[in-house]
Amino acid sequence: MCHRASPWFTSHCNVPLILAGKQGRARPREASTAQSHPLPPPALPGRSLVALALTPEMILVLGLVGFTMLMLVLEWIRADMVALLVVVVIGLTGLIPSDRVFNGFAGNAVIAIIAIMIMGAGLDRAGVLSLTASFVMRMARGKESRLGVVINSVTSLFSAVIPSQALAALMIPVTSRLSARTGVPISRLLLPMGFCILTATNTTLIANSPLIVLNDLIASANANLPPGAHTIPKFGLFSVTPVGLVLALLGIGYFWLFARKLLPEREDERLKVTPGRTESYFAETYGIGGETAELTVTAESPLVGMSIGEVEQLHGAPLILAIKSGNDARMAPPVDYVIWVGSVLGVLAPREEISRFANNQLCKVSPRMRQLGELFNPTRAGISEAVLPPSSRFLKQSVGDLRLRKRYGISVLAVNRGDQVFRDDVRGVSLRAGDTLVLHSSWRDLALATEDKDLVVVTDIPKEEQRPGKIWQAVGFFLLAKCLALFTHLDLSVAMMTGAIGMLLTGVLNMDEAYKAVNWKTIFVTACLIPLGWSMDATGTAAWLAQEVLNHLGGASPWILQTCLAVLTLLFSQVMSNVGATVMMVPIAISVAVATGGNPSAYALIVAVSSSNTFLLSSGHPALMMVAGPGGYRGKDFLRVGVPLTLAMLVATLVMINLLFR
Repeated sequence: MCHRASPWFTSHCNVPLILAGKQGRARPREASTAQSHPLPPPALPGRSLVALALTPEMILVLGLVGFTMLMLVLEWIRADMVALLVVVVIGLTGLIPSDRVFNGFAGNAVIAIIAIMIMGAGLDRAGVLSLTASFVMRMARGKESRLGVVINSVTSLFSAVIPSQALAALMIPVTSRLSARTGVPISRLLLPMGFCILTATNTTLIANSPLIVLNDLIASANANLPPGAHTIPKFGLFSVTPVGLVLALLGIGYFWLFARKLLPEREDERLKVTPGRTESYFAETYGIGGETAELTVTAESPLVGMSIGEVEQLHGAPLILAIKSGNDARMAPPVDYVIWVGSVLGVLAPREEISRFANNQLCKVSPRMRQLGELFNPTRAGISEAVLPPSSRFLKQSVGDLRLRKRYGISVLAVNRGDQVFRDDVRGVSLRAGDTLVLHSSWRDLALATEDKDLVVVTDIPKEEQRPGKIWQAVGFFLLAKCLALFTHLDLSVAMMTGAIGMLLTGVLNMDEAYKAVNWKTIFVTACLIPLGWSMDATGTAAWLAQEVLNHLGGASPWILQTCLAVLTLLFSQVMSNVGATVMMVPIAISVAVATGGNPSAYALIVAVSSSNTFLLSSGHPALMMVAGPGGYRGKDFLRVGVPLTLAMLVATLVMINLLFR
């Protein structure tokens, strides 16, 4: 195979390329003769390569790569802001033509990801996930070993068609419901579920962002091939399915065999969170104990004229969950809401503290909820848990700044972060990804607050299926999109958008819901990092890096080269987005393959698949960050479970791809 004119590697070789998918053998371009010079040792027999010098353009690209990695790790700047900054610098410095700088936004990968997010929301809105919970219950029959296998199998199946983060948000409440109904600790279900999302995400090109981006990176590489070189074929929708199926089965089998030995032994009280027993659960877990009562403010009370925020600052003040003034009754009154004579406060605290506070503030106590009973009806309101996903707009803001009471009618009672529980001065806590919030609200207000995907509710709360009558339309258009991608020559973006538009036209979703279903942060990061991969390709940076790799490992076997690329990719993806790791490593992998006579398709696929091999840290992937808090997992839990699985996935990936692309 030939690849690149100066300053890229060139060679007088013609290595046949094993093609993936349904495209067949690519036609070679018109042949031409190219000057070549020997590469410093180790030289390969029958091969001559141009030795590349480091240019200012390459240094700039390497600087951008280093800056991107550093900012994504340290999180000093938002990931989408970093990506936008990088793409603007690429345009200003002319690393790629200015008319291509923002082509990532119109790329096949980005449009396909948007359509897939919309279809995933449509499936959820139609009640597919609720039906899934019922199906899992019937299949598991309440047995822990069987329940884990069924949940992991169903999750793996959905992971092939729904993006990882969206699937985690959909499956966490389902798993919580199953845990509550069966009595199996949720800490023994969530981590395997999260890991199986990642082991099965490589089954198709439908839901895996690195695999979708891979085709755009291959197209960029093909655009710079010299005359006479064979083009690298794009991957079809199910080209990677044999590899993905093995990895998915490996994940399911791993937890079936070793779950009891590797998962935490503690019997976490989170397993039984239901609206009927919230008081005992939250008292045991967060120290939010006591009883609900009504306090009626008398004319002599010093509370008259004070705001809710001022009352909460008083010594021994209970949690104020609701208020009724005149005929106006509301949950989670905002801090600036003023208390008047006759106001009725719905409070939560131990009985002795309520009585002491009432005596000091000259209020009448009623242990029975007479006037606020409807607001505290467990079928309408209660205490719940919600986790902050990495894409939440609430990150790095304090609870007080969010003004959740005024905006949504939600009171934040506590914040759980790993082994820390913040109960005092909750309003001053700055929120991070993976934090679990303890909330009190009406279920309706909570549902409205979660529509923007800033919160993912963990507790099994009463929730009606929103559009169960549209389930056949949702499933039908989803299957239509898959068939168009599989049996026609349409691009993946066109096929997937057809399914999304079908759901919109038939009322499965409306346009506002479709906009909310799209994780725009992910879209901007993906669209803006794609040009970084193009610039690595166009300036020869990837080829120079490949040359440096070969200077040290040129005499090594292809297995060692592939292992090094896979390990580097999975290490990068632990600390930055898997899309970013793919964008940076695929051009290098293709250059290494060309320089050593390997199959570029195989090397590129190894990188893309390895970017999902992120099991060592809870911060390694958004789906894992979302299960860490609700499951009560610690860093050592991820290492104990993740290290063996990472090694097994690495070996399986290399073996299967080399068998598939021999």
